[in-house]
Amino acid sequence: MSRLVVAAALALSLAAPAAGQEKVRLGNLKFAHYGAVSFMKDHCRKFGLDVQEIVFPKGIDIFPAIVKGEVDLAASAADAAIANRSGGGQIFVVAGFAKGGARMVAAAGQDLTRIADLKGKKVGVARGGAQELLLLAELSKAGLTWSDKPGKDVQLVYLPFADLNQALFQKQIDAMCQSEPQSSQAINKGFGKEMLKPYDTPLGEPVRVLVMTEKLYKERPQVAQKVLDCFVDATKYFLDNPRVAEKYVVDQMFKGQITPQDYSDAMSNASFTYDVSAEHIQTTTDLMVKYGVGKLQSPPKATDWVKIDLLQHAKQKEGVK
Repeated sequence: MSRLVVAAALALSLAAPAAGQEKVRLGNLKFAHYGAVSFMKDHCRKFGLDVQEIVFPKGIDIFPAIVKGEVDLAASAADAAIANRSGGGQIFVVAGFAKGGARMVAAAGQDLTRIADLKGKKVGVARGGAQELLLLAELSKAGLTWSDKPGKDVQLVYLPFADLNQALFQKQIDAMCQSEPQSSQAINKGFGKEMLKPYDTPLGEPVRVLVMTEKLYKERPQVAQKVLDCFVDATKYFLDNPRVAEKYVVDQMFKGQITPQDYSDAMSNASFTYDVSAEHIQTTTDLMVKYGVGKLQSPPKATDWVKIDLLQHAKQKEGVK
């Protein structure tokens, strides 16, 4: 597909909205594999929705906004959603939107190839995201202990996603468990090298989830269904038109701060999807309890709050398996 055709396709999808649209406020994060969710703010106009995207610096910042009634819908790591639900958050998981998207990256010059090599090292990670749980599961599998204080096999350094690359570049940490496209950027710029993709634990590839407030789901059911109809259609559009997806993420989401190569490398380690299962959410919950992630007050039972009926209806309507 030529750049001209890509631009035309993108322009068509950003056409002016019709009047009388229902407003839905979307909390999102700035990662490559969150692109189809971000695209909803433009794509949902043809479904009669005015999706207003609010980009947050990290996932755990979204949920206070949900509690305050400032967000109706959000893209999240499953861990953050589970922690919120455990604390009394009135949200449902209504879809999965991405798989994978994490990587263990060592600082250039460090002879680190296996998780066992991290003994005695400082490892950076963002608190409360899929990366933290993946890292702890890998450390546990390797028989290593950890703490954010000195004295254990591995010292964890908790930093926002945006600061991890800089910490690795400045040798303040020896390795990091980082999201995409930031992990690909670290490798492409030469100050990081891949150790592994951390998917060989009981968690497997983490599924990022689309969460919806119970209020939207219960009190505006027709709008809630339109949201899922748009989500499925937007995701299918990205899957069917990868060049359009690339251009949107590079130019619209990141404003040219990443290269097409960064995007390509990031999406070689992630994929857009529609699906999530109660079983995956339950496994995630059980591992959070095991490793003390999120300090769950009352671990929620996945079958009580994973609601995929709207997703199934939307997929059937779109002819998506």
